[in-house]
Amino acid sequence: MDATASPAPLAPPLSPLDARVLGCLIEKEFSTPDLYPLTLNSLVAACNQRSNRDPVFTVAAPEVEAALVGLRNRHLATVFAGAEARVPKHKQTLDQVFPVEPAARALLAELLLRGPQTAAALRGNVVRLCEVPDTAGFETLLGDLANRPRGGLVHLLPRQPGQKEARWAQRIATEAALPDGPSAPVTVALTLPIEVEQRLAMLESEVIRLRAELGALRRSLGEN
Repeated sequence: MDATASPAPLAPPLSPLDARVLGCLIEKEFSTPDLYPLTLNSLVAACNQRSNRDPVFTVAAPEVEAALVGLRNRHLATVFAGAEARVPKHKQTLDQVFPVEPAARALLAELLLRGPQTAAALRGNVVRLCEVPDTAGFETLLGDLANRPRGGLVHLLPRQPGQKEARWAQRIATEAALPDGPSAPVTVALTLPIEVEQRLAMLESEVIRLRAELGALRRSLGEN
């Protein structure tokens, strides 16, 4: 099966945190429909969940909010504010960019959340979210996703020494680096563009200068 013939679907690809947030939104739409769309707090908890995640992340609300902004800019997520919503809620809109059937969407979520997997392992994990085709049908689904004309969403990795089967991986995001130990979480910190950091440094310097001038003025007026 030629699973790498089509071009990459996103340029640049999503970051590992973007992938975790998108994967969580898709997963929770299937697994907890009564609680979906998700509040920011629920989404942070889903991103930090220790089960069904590889690797495990440690991430806070500001980082998740930044990832949501990026996903919205790429039409992969949206804010939901219904009449009964007391706080903003978030939902995935993957189909706006990559129209796929529910089983394919669940398959992508599992790859985004757990990383590369064999077809058998992947099928076993997708079953927890939705109905899936039989083994032959699942292989066909993977092949269809790999060879989409506008960019394959998955691809088959070369089989590594000692592995009995090759693994499938998603192609819309950069894979997260593995932690140093089997139980060590990946800590994600919010990074700002260099121009924003420079602007913040200038503002901090300006605040320090204004405080010094205000202190000198108060002293000249005899104020404590």
